[in-house]
Amino acid sequence: MAKGEYLGEFEQIILLAVLRLESDAYGMEVRREIEARTGRDASIGAVYATLDRLETKGLVRSQELTPEGDKGRPRRLYRVTSAGARSLERTQQAVASMWEGVKVRGI
Repeated sequence: MAKGEYLGEFEQIILLAVLRLESDAYGMEVRREIEARTGRDASIGAVYATLDRLETKGLVRSQELTPEGDKGRPRRLYRVTSAGARSLERTQQAVASMWEGVKVRGI
């Protein structure tokens, strides 16, 4: 694997949140999912910056949707691409491989 092919921790968390949320994977919902599942207080700016970076890498795709009846402002829905799913799997396999045989001892 070349340098940079594995996902960072926050990138993994973002992609997993998008997968979990499916048709509700809007930026603020992604942020809420992360906070609910990890207890991590992710700023909305960090969430959107990461989603933008993942989209540039081709790991997510977004689509702007206008609410019915043109009420409210448009929202951007995110979906994980097949490349994003493969990247998640490769990263998970790499981390699992690194953990094989490791015994964590209290310090």
